[in-house]
Amino acid sequence: MEESGLSAQDGPKAAVVEGSAVSTETEVAPPPHEAPGRSEHNRGGGEEPNAVQPRLPGHEPKIPAPRRPRKSHRDALHLADPIDSLKFMFAVGIECSYPVVGGGQRVDQLESTGHYKMWRQDLRLVRELGLRYLRYGPPLYRTFLGKNHYHWSFLDPVMAEMRRLGIVPIIDLLHFGLPDWLVDFQNPLWPEYFAEYARAFAERYPWVRYYTPVNEIYITAQFSAAFGWWNERLMSDAAFVTNIKHSVKASILAMRAILDLRPDAIFIFSESTEYVHPGSPDMVQHAHFMNERRFLSLDLLFGHDVSATMYRYLLSAGMPAEEYLWYMRQRDLRSHCIMGTDYYVTNEHVIKSTGQSVGAGDVYGYYVITRQYFDRYRMPVMHTETNRTSQHATEWLWKEWMNLLRLREDGVPIVGFTWFGLIDMTDWDTALTKVRGTINTVGLYTMARKERKVAKEYRRLVEEYAHLPISSSKFPILTA
Repeated sequence: MEESGLSAQDGPKAAVVEGSAVSTETEVAPPPHEAPGRSEHNRGGGEEPNAVQPRLPGHEPKIPAPRRPRKSHRDALHLADPIDSLKFMFAVGIECSYPVVGGGQRVDQLESTGHYKMWRQDLRLVRELGLRYLRYGPPLYRTFLGKNHYHWSFLDPVMAEMRRLGIVPIIDLLHFGLPDWLVDFQNPLWPEYFAEYARAFAERYPWVRYYTPVNEIYITAQFSAAFGWWNERLMSDAAFVTNIKHSVKASILAMRAILDLRPDAIFIFSESTEYVHPGSPDMVQHAHFMNERRFLSLDLLFGHDVSATMYRYLLSAGMPAEEYLWYMRQRDLRSHCIMGTDYYVTNEHVIKSTGQSVGAGDVYGYYVITRQYFDRYRMPVMHTETNRTSQHATEWLWKEWMNLLRLREDGVPIVGFTWFGLIDMTDWDTALTKVRGTINTVGLYTMARKERKVAKEYRRLVEEYAHLPISSSKFPILTA
């Protein structure tokens, strides 16, 4: 910690709302109402980022044929699984965040966007777009009510309808929040309980093959334990590292639980891809540290040794050396994983000499940032999240797609693309911390389920590139 002189207690320094001149400057993380947009992601309304970086110190076995006359529970999967079609995975996501914010208030995006009432229509919209793949996160806090206590009443008909429609879900088992009885991400017991839930889910829905065990581990830790906005609402290095290591451990245990039941399961880990630019020569070391720290969740998840600086940082934040080695011994799970890369216009940042962090826009863009992550991990990639507000959405869609095509041409094995989300969202202009019902116009459809121009463009893109293959030579986990 002494080597870098950085501390996680420092947070974002500035934010600009698109179309306004509002900005803030502070020496610590500003209140969420001063941090419009999805902050680091701009999942919601604000197009410019707030400050995002705290200061810190140093075989696929073949699926058995269905028995006759009974139909196999895998029939629906057979229709769309890339093991058969080997086609590019075009997807959409339904926003499903449910963190706890200030005052112990639970935010539920499935509720605020009307999905609980309109889920049948939402699923039909997915198919009307010409899509089969859907990133979908059942509300964990409503489903996992206690040890061996599950409530499937909402999810059962939803999952049945997905099968009927031929939708292939990529299930987010955890999306930014824990059930109240598990308290928060600092609880050392929650990973084991979560693995039990993952096993129960896989037993109940054995036809599901694709999972995201824990969505965006880095952002979960950043917003919950460095910025102090969500869940445990802490601001320290120890809390940040604890949040990350528990989420990674939960992911590892969940993967092993699911693989016991479905050895051909594939795990698509959606993670925010970040970059920090130094705003002056004296901020180069700071930016370098933050650009190492951004990899921490995936380093532990994929068993990639961290740098000496990051190792000292982990030790100083309370991770014993033997615990670090446990994560490094889980590398065998990589053969079941796809690295999901999330990129928004707010993922790049500039740190000024004053310590203020401001949005950089897409200086490098999806190509360069994704290439950095691929060069580090050398794994199959899927673009798992992007969006932009309606006035910029169509241009942004094609810009992201052209970046993706260039990456494929240059040898990066990208298997899929996702627009996130299907429907507009609410309150991401305050990082979900102020429940005002503000509509963020980032969906393919409005809250009234009316089609936006970007939905038409995405449908056209999917039709025009429907032939795009997945190369068997590049994707052994999908085609072995």
